[in-house]
Amino acid sequence: MNTFISLLPIILMFVIFYFLLIRPQQKRQKQVRQMQADLQKGDKVVTIGGFHAEIHALDEDTVVLQSGDGPRLTYDRTAIREVKNDNAQ
Repeated sequence: MNTFISLLPIILMFVIFYFLLIRPQQKRQKQVRQMQADLQKGDKVVTIGGFHAEIHALDEDTVVLQSGDGPRLTYDRTAIREVKNDNAQ
């Protein structure tokens, strides 16, 4: 019983870290993976590096982006940070 009482603060600290740090980060990662899986041709996106472009073509792991009349650039799907919504502008 003494061992359990001495381990209780450590267990309690782990539970607090789980609900304050680990769980929200896992939810955010799941949302990002879902957004990257739902990409479609014609979506306006922003990459992690800040490149604003429109999706020209999609592959399983890559995305071809084009900004205006500029060249087409190939990125990994994981490089897409967000999809811009035209209605929000």
